[in-house]
Amino acid sequence: MFKKKTLLKTESRRKIRKRIRKKIRGTAERPRVFVFKSNRYIYSQAIDDITGTVLAAASSVEKEYREKKKKTKNVEASQTVGEMIAKRLKKKKIKQVVFDRGVYPYHGRVKALAEAMRKEGLIF
Repeated sequence: MFKKKTLLKTESRRKIRKRIRKKIRGTAERPRVFVFKSNRYIYSQAIDDITGTVLAAASSVEKEYREKKKKTKNVEASQTVGEMIAKRLKKKKIKQVVFDRGVYPYHGRVKALAEAMRKEGLIF
């Protein structure tokens, strides 16, 4: 029974991702910022979908993050990761992005990451 339940969950998440990716595309001038969160960490990448390259990335696993904060699974961690990726994109002179929340609702840690990116000056 549990195996069937997890398969249904992963299948529905795959469908949601596919549906979102039909609508959202990233370019070199306006990359797609993708968010992945696990129970312990949060990751964010700026992706150029045309060439398939990652322009910038930040996560709560990195050494730079660990020097600033100790906790990795709260809203403050997400805000710090959002600030980190925004600064890295600014260094590459990218001001506009497309935000891809993935299968996660725009709530809690995902919302905190997006708000921190906006506060740093990114437009989306």
